[in-house]
Amino acid sequence: MDVTSRDFQSISLPRWGRVAKGIGAVPWLVFDEEAKAVEPIRRFLVDFVARDNRPGSVRSYAFDLLRWWRWLRVVQVEWDRATSAEVRDFVLWLRVATKPRTSARTQSAATAGTTNAITKKPYLDDLYKPRTIRHSNAVIRSFYEFWIESGSGPLVNPVPLARSARRRPHAHHNPLDPYGSEGRLRYNPKVPRRRPRQMPDERWNELFAALRSNRDRAILALGISNAARASELLGVRGVDVDWGDQLVRVERKGSQAEQWLPSSPESFIWLRLYQSEGPPLDPQAPLWWTLRRRDHGEGLAYQPMNYEALRAVFRRANALLGTNWSMHDLRHTAALRMARDKRLTLRDVQTILGHAHLSTTADIYLVEEEEQVIARVQEYLADREERAKHPVSPTAVASGYEASDLAVLFGGAQA
Repeated sequence: MDVTSRDFQSISLPRWGRVAKGIGAVPWLVFDEEAKAVEPIRRFLVDFVARDNRPGSVRSYAFDLLRWWRWLRVVQVEWDRATSAEVRDFVLWLRVATKPRTSARTQSAATAGTTNAITKKPYLDDLYKPRTIRHSNAVIRSFYEFWIESGSGPLVNPVPLARSARRRPHAHHNPLDPYGSEGRLRYNPKVPRRRPRQMPDERWNELFAALRSNRDRAILALGISNAARASELLGVRGVDVDWGDQLVRVERKGSQAEQWLPSSPESFIWLRLYQSEGPPLDPQAPLWWTLRRRDHGEGLAYQPMNYEALRAVFRRANALLGTNWSMHDLRHTAALRMARDKRLTLRDVQTILGHAHLSTTADIYLVEEEEQVIARVQEYLADREERAKHPVSPTAVASGYEASDLAVLFGGAQA
């Protein structure tokens, strides 16, 4: 079907296949309607896992490939016969489609897609964001790169690169160097640059006061003092806490390297209060626990706290305050505080944040506060208006010059 005659808004992907936990070395796989692993995707994910990618990345890639497989079923094209036309139409569909939901929105239906008046942050809606589309394109391209290298797939990758019209491909390429990336993908949407937003002190105090347990106070106090990510804090064990030096050891999200992070004395006070009222602590066990509320005949039981439980903490506090804060806002707040402190260098901030490149830290956190810029511009405009009310005569500031000469230079009648 030609793109000009296809109604993308009326297309709905079939509920075909699913992503589920795999067996063996691959933690996640895509299964068809007969509960059989989709072989082309399985072989790609085996190679993806062998390249030391984490289970979370495997799961993300599996969902993107499942969505691509469903699209191919709609357009009735085999995976190894897909062309750039199918990728182009897929991107066009993603720009207008809504994400499928397992359940209808309830309280969030009124705020979806709007901006919170207190935090100035937008609420998520059900549309596919530019970053999601870019990630989908990258996953599909890497999938076909794997099959092209193996010699069992198509000859040309259906996800093309954006060629520059001003030069030919591989111009001035050194024949001794391998061919690398030639730029962004052709159908990648542009991503607006997002500025990190610092939580004001009064808003932080309100959020902290809305928490209901010492566990929640401890984990948020740690997050705003050491700028660790949510997944990194949730992975902390009892043995990862150094009480004497007030350090917490985390496993970095990308490199998986262990790193000790200094934390505030206040966070360790709340951590001690949480431990005094929680389950007996095993040094090798997770530090954070939650009480299971569903009684299935065995009574209430403690289980390790996961990301969904942490999100529930913020949902309760946000519902009380009318805000939409998240754990990542604490990371931004801590990073901006450190970046603007003259006692810390940018290299110090990079080390604490766990960024691989110093340029990443500089591009994100070396920004001017909008409030300060607005205040300076308002002062400039007020001063300009005040000067306009009291114009200064050229003769008043240029004593010793002939009035006729100043009139020629600045205009106006001669004195």
